Amino acid sequence: MPERLPVLIVGAGPVGLVAAVALAREGVPVTVLEAEPALGQELRASTFHAPTLDLLDGLGAAAPLVAQGLVARTVQYRSHAEGVFAAFDFALLADLTRHPYRLQAEQWRLTRILADLLRDQAGVNLRLGAAVVGCTDHGDAVEVVVADGERLRGSYAIGADGAHSAVRRAAGIAFAGFTWPERFLVLSTGFDFAEAIPGLAPVSYFAEPEGWFFLLQVPGLWRAMVPVPAEVADATTLTDGYARACLGRIVPGREDCPVRHRTLYRVHQRVAETFRQGRVLLAGDAAHINNPLGGMGLNGGVHDACNLAAKLAAVWRGEADASLLDRYDRQRRGVTVEYVQRATIANKQGLEAREPGARATFRARLTEAASSPERARAWLLGASMIASLRRAEEIE
Repeated sequence: MPERLPVLIVGAGPVGLVAAVALAREGVPVTVLEAEPALGQELRASTFHAPTLDLLDGLGAAAPLVAQGLVARTVQYRSHAEGVFAAFDFALLADLTRHPYRLQAEQWRLTRILADLLRDQAGVNLRLGAAVVGCTDHGDAVEVVVADGERLRGSYAIGADGAHSAVRRAAGIAFAGFTWPERFLVLSTGFDFAEAIPGLAPVSYFAEPEGWFFLLQVPGLWRAMVPVPAEVADATTLTDGYARACLGRIVPGREDCPVRHRTLYRVHQRVAETFRQGRVLLAGDAAHINNPLGGMGLNGGVHDACNLAAKLAAVWRGEADASLLDRYDRQRRGVTVEYVQRATIANKQGLEAREPGARATFRARLTEAASSPERARAWLLGASMIASLRRAEEIE
């Protein structure tokens, strides 16, 4: 029967593999198709928020991830001139989550944990080196086409294949939004910024008049993110000279910090016009992308995958009508637009404000938010994405 066909998941990043583990635990057979010959190990997203860890805990993935990561219990906003002007302690959320902190761990650590959970699972087929180039909804089933010409049929297809999603493009789903003119450069170094900057938290945002930067600690490394003006050539940003200039602005006199990795990327704010079109479903970066300030992209993708898997399992088993999947679209697309896009845009605009009035407004807003436990808790509900998950559940 068509409804007993496996679910085809395109993309074996964190979002695709979370969906696979969640579906497999519900007894739904899955075939995961990944274009690359091996699971990725690039230094990409590295923040896991409290409710995301709670969801991963339900899949058996949180404990091994926490064991490999760095627990960040506070987040700071500061500048060289003022020092810390706002600080937030995730302990204020201890009654709402089993993980009252931000966990800093590269996303490739999670993909390997999830792949291990899938290993030897009945009904699971993880295929690497299988690039999907086409996807067609036939009404009673979907068909995906692999680059070598192979065709596979499934009950549903989940596009978790990133911002350039072949699934989304094959379905003709628009990806509306915009691209910021500046790019972001991430420099990873073994230099310990906490030794040079007194009282530095593992997650620290610096609002400087000459240009913001962001410092994030992961196990064994610090990652420094800086904006790159549109007029600076890509090739220039990847030179040692440019890196030294950036690092010298962070810690004057320490332009010689050794750079282990550097990544330059364009920054977008885009949301698919729908997360469900018939038997084609989108999750993660295939459905929405945003700037990384606040660490909401990967986390939102995991939230997508868990929400979708629960609903899709019920539909696949015949316990719910397929219209339940429209609620997935309403819930996850709704909070993506209402919360994630607005929050990440506001984070960027506040940090980069240079006009004195705008800078003062940004600082005053954060200082007020941190001025009492009650206000700080309200701010943390939004920053941790607990509020967006709650809001999603309210949407019928």
